[in-house]
Amino acid sequence: MTPTNVEPLETVRAADIDRQPPEHQWLIRELWGRAAVGIVGGAPKCCKSFLGLDMATSVASATPCLDHFPVEAPGPVLVYLAEDALPMVRARIDALCDHRGIDLGPLPLHVIAVPVLRLDLERDQHRLALTLERLRPRLLLLDPLVRLHRLDENSAGEISGLLGYLRELQRRFDLAVVLVHHASKKHRAQPGQALRGSGDLHAFGDDNAYLARRDDHLVLTIEHRAARAPDPLALQLVSRPDGSATHLALLAPPDRTASDAASLAHAVLDTLTRAGEPLLRGVLRERLRINNQRLGDALQELERAGRIRRSTAGWLGVTPQPSADEQLSLLEPEPVPASAA
Repeated sequence: MTPTNVEPLETVRAADIDRQPPEHQWLIRELWGRAAVGIVGGAPKCCKSFLGLDMATSVASATPCLDHFPVEAPGPVLVYLAEDALPMVRARIDALCDHRGIDLGPLPLHVIAVPVLRLDLERDQHRLALTLERLRPRLLLLDPLVRLHRLDENSAGEISGLLGYLRELQRRFDLAVVLVHHASKKHRAQPGQALRGSGDLHAFGDDNAYLARRDDHLVLTIEHRAARAPDPLALQLVSRPDGSATHLALLAPPDRTASDAASLAHAVLDTLTRAGEPLLRGVLRERLRINNQRLGDALQELERAGRIRRSTAGWLGVTPQPSADEQLSLLEPEPVPASAA
């Protein structure tokens, strides 16, 4: 029996859906999507909270996360650290601002100040939604999951409701959600498989970041649902000699070396040559599976070198012309072998 007064579901033709501009893909380039939900996971004492606060401070201040990942959509941030007293939260954020030489005062970085927040309770869900409505943050950081509910984390049926609520917040307020969660100490082929509780937690994330301890440093592994992940990074918690400005730092920040640039330039030229026709930037980016900034830098360098040119239909490879010396060498007669003289 069909219920009365029920409307059909709203639909839209795929061709009528607005495309997402490449510049709107990232909140923090190569680290977290503009409106992605996901997990910052790791075993206890792996600096998950330090990474979460680094992300939050970066978005609020428009400064690179870990001094490496650029922020592409800065704005207000809302955080809740359930295991830290407010003075400790302030001290950690002060340290990050001190390291970056920025003033905490004007930053739109907001901290939920209630002692308990239970996201499995309807009342607290409504309170959080009202707070997001008022602040309209770019990023919501919740740390850690185990302190935000009293559900059975091993029950997919129970935990899926909580994750569904967070996904609803992401879509309703167009914000990114970072959920800090513990992992077991057992080794797994994929870091996400080591997250405590239901497998829904791993499947939930659009973007996930995992921290693991390796000898005297940490390893950060990133995964994305819809983008290529960067290589794992080595991190270490560092401070000044007086113990101030404590923050996570890359041990060997990956830079775009000349060999990397040459390899990318070769890949761009090879793709254009194989295509045999002009290719738009978006098509090149999709085929090469690289971020928009790196592709833009490569295209500019190749255009300056005269190896490619831009047309209304897209980018084209240019056959290099021989130099003056090479042209003269082509006009010189070939030497006659001694045996033929």
